[in-house]
Amino acid sequence: MPTHKRFSHVIFDLDGTVLDTLDDLANSVNWVLTQHGWPTHERDTYKYFVGNGMVKLLERATPEQAKQPGLWEQVQEEFHAYYAQHKADCTKPYDGMERVLNRLKEVGVSIAVLTNKPNTAAQPIMEQYYPGVFPLVQGAMPQLPVKPDPTVLMRLMERMGANPESTLFVGDSNVDIQTAKNGGLSSCGVLWGFRTRQELEEEGAQFIAQTPDDLLNIILEER
Repeated sequence: MPTHKRFSHVIFDLDGTVLDTLDDLANSVNWVLTQHGWPTHERDTYKYFVGNGMVKLLERATPEQAKQPGLWEQVQEEFHAYYAQHKADCTKPYDGMERVLNRLKEVGVSIAVLTNKPNTAAQPIMEQYYPGVFPLVQGAMPQLPVKPDPTVLMRLMERMGANPESTLFVGDSNVDIQTAKNGGLSSCGVLWGFRTRQELEEEGAQFIAQTPDDLLNIILEER
């Protein structure tokens, strides 16, 4: 019997949705802070620093004195260089996610990733942890706005051949729910990532997934 698909296309956020990247991001920023003698932050604090791209992550984590011309560019360079070497120290896929993704592909759902992580970092890290799983991985591009602006989302959907009515955006933060709204898509908030059910519901997520397996019920109406 053919599987009924509620959505034919699904776009996933990366950090906090398909990969648990928090420790490597936190450790990399804390390393930079330590180099300059600035206060570091607890791991859980970084759950609220991430989500709007690397520049915004650094803006939130660093003291005001870091923003001085010249020093600010140096801080960004230090972070990117260190993170490039340590982005896979602790990062791991969420349990059950690869099985769910393979099931979606098996029944003909088109999947992709859209992240505010730089495109040069997003593509290699996804291929490392999910080799051959995602046909399209789109990260942040120079001179283009990041999520929740829908510009890059619209370009990705065009490449997928997706239309808003049959596309679901899956992510763990209010930024992802806003991105879906701005693109006219349905949205699903996930509870295994970096933010809370309350944040996702208050932002207007139409679906909530407590575990990756819940996505099969939401997308395919399978239990």
